[in-house]
Amino acid sequence: MPPSIPDTMKAAALDHFGGPEVLGIKTVSVPTCGDDELLIRVAVAGVGAWDFMEREGQMAEFVPGGPRFPYIPGTDGAGEVVAVGKAVQGFKEGDRVYGTAFNSNKGGFYAQFTVVKARQAARIPKGLKIEQAAALAADGITALQGVEEHLQLKAGQRLLIFGASGGVGHLALQFAKRLGAQVLAIASGEDGVELARRLGADAVVEGRQGDVDKACREFAPDGFDGALVLASGDTCEVALKHVRQGGRIAHPNGVVPPPKGSGSVKVIAYDGIAHPQALQRINELIEAGPFHLEIGHLYAMEEAAKAQQEVRKHHLGKFAMRIH
Repeated sequence: MPPSIPDTMKAAALDHFGGPEVLGIKTVSVPTCGDDELLIRVAVAGVGAWDFMEREGQMAEFVPGGPRFPYIPGTDGAGEVVAVGKAVQGFKEGDRVYGTAFNSNKGGFYAQFTVVKARQAARIPKGLKIEQAAALAADGITALQGVEEHLQLKAGQRLLIFGASGGVGHLALQFAKRLGAQVLAIASGEDGVELARRLGADAVVEGRQGDVDKACREFAPDGFDGALVLASGDTCEVALKHVRQGGRIAHPNGVVPPPKGSGSVKVIAYDGIAHPQALQRINELIEAGPFHLEIGHLYAMEEAAKAQQEVRKHHLGKFAMRIH
């Protein structure tokens, strides 16, 4: 191994699944880089709203070969490539990249080093800081595939985003505007309304206190062409009644209760799937003009347990955690 890659590293890891108390700083082995993989020196990790589920063992069945302990969570993050698998093309040592290691059996991004499949990584787009890029992969893919692939959004169409101030929502809002759509954002809290407005939503309404029915009626008198549902709430069903017949409702798996459509409205549940074309498309859209990725809070690695608890409360954008 080159001298720059140590044998061991620090990680926020767990010896068994459980509550926040099981997550602590441990010294573990640096993972080995396979032929189709990149070894990344992690600078910053993303903190997902679903990370607590991973810590509790709810996702254990999805880890190839089963989970190994100490278990290192962390779906996405960003850093510098320090080793490149021999079958990998298009990356070299020293590249600054972001990527996803969702349910990897080699560990996630809550560590000083992690391994990702090269097809699930991309260079950091111009204009984004490394902290922002760390929070981009999982939420960016979910946002992009929601609006472009599943809703098949076209220029001039009217889109409703429910949960527009969260990690996925605030990215979906900007991608939809890049695609030429007219967007009504339903956001959480006055701070969420202000963020959605700043990011270019054509109209914004607060999801709990605002008159959602009136806002939908006025914005889309002929109905919405599509709706992206990223949160659940009492007013969600009210808003979705305004999706026109033949329109589409998309939501990532995990939104509970899942939204319902009526008549010929198609409801699509999906997972964000990382692949090179999706990451390239994200980079293209981000680099097409000013783009903002909202980091709600930046934690230290020692605060991993706290971050996983606070991500379940009201916040804007996505949380991240500094590793190096």
